[in-house]
Amino acid sequence: MAKSKAKKLRDKLGKQGKRNPETGRSPYAFTDMRTRKTKTKKDKLYANKFKGRSSHTNYDGDGCPFLVCFC
Repeated sequence: MAKSKAKKLRDKLGKQGKRNPETGRSPYAFTDMRTRKTKTKKDKLYANKFKGRSSHTNYDGDGCPFLVCFC
């Protein structure tokens, strides 16, 4: 496989005694982040259990939010 132009430049910098940018990379740059875990049946059922409910909003009885304005 051929070397890219950027790879050749990094190698050249290393041979000249200058800092190679490849050494400053995070260790996470080389990890394989493609591993996925599929949801189990229990996870899918739990996700659907609370679907459609919203506890963070406070509505009055008919489902519409009301606003009181004192002018």
